Amino acid sequence: MFFAHSYFNIFFMSLRCGIVGLPNVGKSTLFNAITAKQAEAANYPFCTIEPNVGTVLVPDERMQQIADVVKTPTLVPATLEIVDIAGLVKGASKGEGLGNQFLSHIREVDAIVHVVRCFDDDNIIHVEGRIDPADDIITIETELMLADLDSMERRIERLRKNAKKEKELLLQLDLAEKIVAGLGEGIPARNIIESPEEQIMARQFFLLSSKPILFAANVAETDLPDGNDYTKKVAEIAAASGAKMLIISAKTEADIAELPEEERPEFLESIGLTMSGLDRLIKTAYDLLGLQTYFTAGEKEVHAWTIHKGAAAPEAAGAIHSDFEKGFIRAEVMSYRDLIELGSEQKVKIAGKLRSEGKEYIVKDGDVIVFRFNV
Repeated sequence: MFFAHSYFNIFFMSLRCGIVGLPNVGKSTLFNAITAKQAEAANYPFCTIEPNVGTVLVPDERMQQIADVVKTPTLVPATLEIVDIAGLVKGASKGEGLGNQFLSHIREVDAIVHVVRCFDDDNIIHVEGRIDPADDIITIETELMLADLDSMERRIERLRKNAKKEKELLLQLDLAEKIVAGLGEGIPARNIIESPEEQIMARQFFLLSSKPILFAANVAETDLPDGNDYTKKVAEIAAASGAKMLIISAKTEADIAELPEEERPEFLESIGLTMSGLDRLIKTAYDLLGLQTYFTAGEKEVHAWTIHKGAAAPEAAGAIHSDFEKGFIRAEVMSYRDLIELGSEQKVKIAGKLRSEGKEYIVKDGDVIVFRFNV
């Protein structure tokens, strides 16, 4: 029997978000700012050819509070992987521009951050020669659906040949035909696939238009924090499609990234913000994907772990290592608030607020957990 603290052999995959958009909307500028990497940002289409990848730490002030109690100097935050994908143009689903590369890279991410140009600047060209966020959004969504339609029509041909042999393939064929019918009417896959069973089955189709979307309306600093007429259009589309949306200035994020850490809060306050664009993007992405955080804590380190809301204790243990899930016995759980307020794990236990939970326990955001398991 072992205690499942985070310094055991760790197996954990970062959440991946792909930054997409038409050329020259501010994708790479935003990527550079939030990841502190220097992806080339230039005023011409297809500047980004291979996807740039950067990993950012997920900010969580609770970690330091917990660390102060357990007296460890080491914090291991959760991470978010950001992928800057080549700009898309009309016809990408047919190979126009760098469309094929763009589309293949999108298949590998968990969510799409769609940067939409919501600023005027005569010095920065627009591939369509005008600023129209609604049309830009339609362009990308259409290309994703056309690519899905093409791949699903080919899959249906294969399923029809083999479906008579296996009942499972008949179910796949029914779903594939339902998806093709919806795509043909201009409905993205995320709005076609309904039941949990369909969602599980559809994963093997690798549909681009099934990815959840966060619209990042890129504005000039003077339009922070409330946006402008362009962002109102984006907000309307996001609300109608069930997507998330935030107003951000890539140029301002670049300026923030160059400031010393201690000067950033004052700068943010001066432009009417309490959180940087990166922090807001991460928070919105977590909400979009239904994610939450629990902690393991000890003298060696405080570690944040990302799981889906509704995850039971064994699944949460699996975020640390698959052996923890397979050999799960029980979870010893306390709220981070109780730990902070009472000042130690022992005092939490004396107060009767340290709970022993079994396999059915649904982990809550902010839980501090020790897992017990057999291997």
